[in-house]
Amino acid sequence: MLSRTANNLYWLARYLERAENTARLINVNSHLLLDLPSRVKLGWEPIVDILSFRDTFYENYKECDEKSVINFMVVDKKNTGSITSSLRSARENARTVKEIIPREAWEQINALYLYAIENQNEAFTRRSRYAYLNKIILANQTIAGLLAGTMTHDEAYAFMRMGRNLERADMSTRIIDVRSATLLSEIENELPAFSNIQWMGVLKSMTAYQMYRREVRVRINRKDVLTFLLTDPRFPRSLIHAIDQIERCVTELPHSKDTIAKTSTVKNYLLNAKPASLVQNKLHDFIDDIQVGLIEIDKQIEESYF
Repeated sequence: MLSRTANNLYWLARYLERAENTARLINVNSHLLLDLPSRVKLGWEPIVDILSFRDTFYENYKECDEKSVINFMVVDKKNTGSITSSLRSARENARTVKEIIPREAWEQINALYLYAIENQNEAFTRRSRYAYLNKIILANQTIAGLLAGTMTHDEAYAFMRMGRNLERADMSTRIIDVRSATLLSEIENELPAFSNIQWMGVLKSMTAYQMYRREVRVRINRKDVLTFLLTDPRFPRSLIHAIDQIERCVTELPHSKDTIAKTSTVKNYLLNAKPASLVQNKLHDFIDDIQVGLIEIDKQIEESYF
């Protein structure tokens, strides 16, 4: 396989996962704002912070209101991480590897991009936003299922799985870091029920709420949520599961020694740190270290294969 082809497959999966996660975040934030008491102003800035686009955002927008953030995160061409930008990049990568992936997958990716562009105005009204974003989420899951069920599980598929899981691990750490830091202390002290709602929002951002309830049958709390999202190996969107999947994919490829070593280092650090017991500033430092580790894995993949 040409390294260029491997690179396109890897980034195709990353861009699709990025679009799906961004759609999830916006939907969850919309519902969270409705659930919180009117005197509490959580706002839309955490969405921008989660994706590390604060500087880019304020270069183009004066204030972080709902309309500006929705425009920036859904349709803004200047934002390479917006949903339509991510889907445009995914389609371009898919177009160059049409002979590698199933034809039906290419058709689904193309149809998803066209839907997102043609119906983008629906993201700006609360009445239609959920349906629009939910269709993007479900279409991405359809594509992932189609690839898993119809594509030969060879080196090409391994690169796609690596890309999907690395993007998922990166997004998971961002959500946990920013969301746990912006949980309002005034709510936690005065209205513990609404603190519950915010931790529920963290779980729902990762579509983890029902699986968490199956695993943990007590009231939602910080320690159990962090344990589940970071270190539960059976939940497919947990950090440890994503890193495990990257490691498995790499072992299927040649010249994998250095990448496996990088992945093992991050995995061992995660398991030994006991992050659920860390106070907030220590948790932030821990997640920063994990993200540096994920960047190093990405660089090593690029160096070894692309």
